[in-house]
Amino acid sequence: MPPTTFQHTEVLPLGKDTTTEYRLVTADGVETVEAAGRKFLKVDPEALTTLARTAITDIQHLLRTSHLQQLRSIVDDPEASGNDRFVAMDLLRNAAISAGGVLPMCQDTGTAIVIGKRTEGVLSGGDDERALSQGIFDAYQQLNLRYSQMAPINFWEERNTGTNLPAQVELYHKDSDATDPSYEFLFMAKGGGSANKTFLYQETKAVLNPKRLARFLDEKLRSLGTAACPPYHLAIVVGGMSAEFNLKVAKLASARYLDNLPAEGSELGHAFRDRDLEQQVLEMTRQFGIGAQFGGKYFCHDVRVIRLPRHGASCPVGVAVSCSADRQAKAKITEEGVFIEQLERDPARFLPDVTEDDLSDEVVSVDLNQPMDQIRAQLAQLPVKTRLSLTGPLVVARDIAHAKIAERLDAGEEMPQYLRDHPVYYAGPAKTPDGYASGSFGPTTAGRMDSYVAQFQAAGGSLVMLAKGNRSKQVAAACKEHGGFYLGSIGGPAARLAKDCIKKVDVLEYAELGMEAVWKIEVEEFPAFIVIDDKGNDFFSETSEPVLQISFR
Repeated sequence: MPPTTFQHTEVLPLGKDTTTEYRLVTADGVETVEAAGRKFLKVDPEALTTLARTAITDIQHLLRTSHLQQLRSIVDDPEASGNDRFVAMDLLRNAAISAGGVLPMCQDTGTAIVIGKRTEGVLSGGDDERALSQGIFDAYQQLNLRYSQMAPINFWEERNTGTNLPAQVELYHKDSDATDPSYEFLFMAKGGGSANKTFLYQETKAVLNPKRLARFLDEKLRSLGTAACPPYHLAIVVGGMSAEFNLKVAKLASARYLDNLPAEGSELGHAFRDRDLEQQVLEMTRQFGIGAQFGGKYFCHDVRVIRLPRHGASCPVGVAVSCSADRQAKAKITEEGVFIEQLERDPARFLPDVTEDDLSDEVVSVDLNQPMDQIRAQLAQLPVKTRLSLTGPLVVARDIAHAKIAERLDAGEEMPQYLRDHPVYYAGPAKTPDGYASGSFGPTTAGRMDSYVAQFQAAGGSLVMLAKGNRSKQVAAACKEHGGFYLGSIGGPAARLAKDCIKKVDVLEYAELGMEAVWKIEVEEFPAFIVIDDKGNDFFSETSEPVLQISFR
């Protein structure tokens, strides 16, 4: 029988958070006032600005202790592949460098996202979005970050805002005891790589079957590939009153913001976590063979599976990831002051005392000062998945530069000589700190340049490419036809690459494009792996086929 009396339930009924540690940012700008027999929390706009500036600073340079412990566990796991351990060690080294507060952990310093929940008793003047945006603006101006936000001038033309604004700011009401007013936040910096691996699938009730769901996820999760820099914190959300709510929950779950959801559902329709299914999905991902980017077990650190209520005619399934730049922090304002989640300030303590020989198979040195034909001849002798150490010149070009060069080829012009003579690295740097040769300078998602490869290789360019993530079958076919190679770079350790591997950076062309310019860089012992060779062999082709006979318990 349906209930005959009204009963209310929160859709996302989070239990009390008893595990997050906070540090005091400031006690200034916060006070309690009495009115109408009640206590109110008065928050000055300057306190919100200080909080946002501090939060962006912290999440660009620091990670959660639990995330770093997961990286260390990969190094310690005897079942991890050599490539798994090498990637995990590189990410730990990157974290140790980034924690110095000069180089951000990733060159894509992301879209700033703020989610705030205030109780009725918070008084802040009403222009909170502006105050928070001011703090974000300050951080991006003062730190060695990158501006990634594009403003549409008209439908076709865009300009970089030069501030990384606008931010995504969402502010909500929160039910609470009127005697204890508070303001709670989640700050995130979401780069394009992980944001682009957010997917919505409009399914039906048929997917709510152990065998059907297992086959569905086996296919869809493999397709995530490595472009978003695994190991991932993976979130899967089934259901939702709307598509947009499903995806919002997926994003929050990937940040572990919803970890305190109940473990069981009810007839009232609240969300819950299925912890048993989380472990089954995690085990599934460990069987893919993709591993931490170049083969192995650690495609994911962990998995969150959340079940939501849904309209009977709709069953959205959302997938989201948080990448190796796992940038988020909780914050709160109470009568005691402004607080932010305590992130790990000494990540070096997670570095084990191991040598390169303990981490991976044999590494092959490649001298990039050789003529291109000799570089390709050396690579042709090596199998896919071979680990490389690159020393010498690279040309750096990504989306806009590729589009401009394609226009020149279409107009009958020659391929620029620099793309004939040198490997091309798909990347875009963050700001260069004083005294450094480079700012954080990690790889861009390779797939964005797939449509150019056949044309460029036919014209004698891009015969050795370096980036992150998997490529299309068309790229493998082009490499087979033209004798090209695609080398995978570790996604994530942009600070380490800048500090240890990149020795010189000069603009070659299109200086007006800023970080989208064509650059020439000198690298030393730059790590890479052969992903696609000149015979058309593709490492990722081995891991992309789903298992047909599979079921959850």
